[in-house]
Amino acid sequence: MKNFIFIAQPFLIVLLLFSVNAQNISVTMYDVVIKNARVVDGTGNPWFKADIGVKDGRIARVGLIRDEEAKQIVDAKNQIVTPGFIDVHAHTENIFNHPGAENFIRMGVTSLVTGNCGGSVTDVGKFLGRYETTPLAVNVATLIAHGSVRAKVMGTENRAPTREELKKMEDLVEQAMKDGAVGLSTGLIYVPGTYAKTDEVVDLARVAQKYQGIYASHIRDEGEKVFEAISEAINIGEQTGIPVEISHFKISSKKHWGKSEETLGLVRTAREKGLVVTVDQYAYTASSTSLDTILPSWALENGREEGKKRLADEATRKKIVGEIKRNLKNSKFKDYSYAYVASYAANKEFNGLNIKEIAKKAKGKNDLNAQIEQILEMYAGGGAQMVYRKMNEEDVQNIMRAPFTMIASDSGVREFGEGVPHPRGYGNNVRVLGHYVRELKLIPLEDAIRKMTSLPAQTFNLKDRGLIKEGFAADLVIFDEKTIADKATFENPHQYPVGITSVFVNGKPTFLDGRLTENRSGKALRLSKN
Repeated sequence: MKNFIFIAQPFLIVLLLFSVNAQNISVTMYDVVIKNARVVDGTGNPWFKADIGVKDGRIARVGLIRDEEAKQIVDAKNQIVTPGFIDVHAHTENIFNHPGAENFIRMGVTSLVTGNCGGSVTDVGKFLGRYETTPLAVNVATLIAHGSVRAKVMGTENRAPTREELKKMEDLVEQAMKDGAVGLSTGLIYVPGTYAKTDEVVDLARVAQKYQGIYASHIRDEGEKVFEAISEAINIGEQTGIPVEISHFKISSKKHWGKSEETLGLVRTAREKGLVVTVDQYAYTASSTSLDTILPSWALENGREEGKKRLADEATRKKIVGEIKRNLKNSKFKDYSYAYVASYAANKEFNGLNIKEIAKKAKGKNDLNAQIEQILEMYAGGGAQMVYRKMNEEDVQNIMRAPFTMIASDSGVREFGEGVPHPRGYGNNVRVLGHYVRELKLIPLEDAIRKMTSLPAQTFNLKDRGLIKEGFAADLVIFDEKTIADKATFENPHQYPVGITSVFVNGKPTFLDGRLTENRSGKALRLSKN
């Protein structure tokens, strides 16, 4: 008996020590554990069941997790859990004035890429550095925009840059890339970008390419000359080796409605040649941009005051009107009843009405001449933000099916109740999931999520976003795929979607069980270098 006791005592001591050490090793305390989740991980693979453990802002575990390992448990209730949506086409240079970014959070968007369409801040370091003093609810990356760079160096003059001016532009782009810009954007339909020839853009794209950036382009024409414009963007990529991303891919001329298979074919052919070309899209048959785009670009040189002087000259005004009429005729629209005012500061009564309706209201007649006169008066009155209902549903659906298409809103941060903006700022991602996935069954749920998460992250080189994967940032969305739906309409856009129940940004809930929180856990996203 004594021998047994002598042998057992060391064994008990060892067993006790092992038990204590095992307890210390095995219990990992996660900040948040999401239980009962059906995980759509962003890869495009079918959903699977798993718990998700979050620690220090990152996904630490995907698998079975015990309740006692969680400081906080969020029950997903068998809903879908996905990576946070990445909106690669936003216009949020003013986001630090709206740090909650509520319209994006309620759509499940956790990361934004701003600086699109040729317009951005020119001091990227200062812009991204503002996170230190003004935390945001979302992550933000920015492009450096050709139009803004050109305007800083040359103003809005309609000419080629001198060698010295081009060097200054190259230097601005290079500094922006060093400060973390994810690439170069152009707005070749807008002043002053529209005045640039292809070789100017090529020179600046080479600078961005040197830092592994992307070239994101609002191409030169999305209507009558859309084929030539797509080819120009692809050509810039071919000359420089920079990845090309074509913004809000569409066809906005009746002349080419139904030809999206051909425009997509240009992208497919480029990809077959080994070029990296992708596109983004919003899920609507209307665009939104400035009233100024109706006028010929030469009439806008050197700003609105110079433009008003041109309109005051009878011969020049006649030339402008003639060109407006030709462009309308070429687009196969008979008048401007497709053009709705989103926001006109000079007369808010015009908001929500189309140009034909406004002409009748303001002038007592609505023939084409009256409509054009109304457009010119509104231009002279400060311009307006417009919604142009110029697209075809068949093309929207065809573009959405393409494997290289990302979902993006082309929206800014919305002030609830202000103006009559495009509904995409409230409903874009949710509209895809509710209308196109559930109702129309146009694309599978898993592929729709891929187009909102891993594809954008891959395209814009955001290396730790876009997947539910251990080690990745804990940007997460929980939603009910049976009820998710957009509510915003063109007539009443200020309506939040339904079906998204919780949103996490870098591990912190910004929207939890249908309620906004005060968390501002977003980060500045700078270009990831290989």
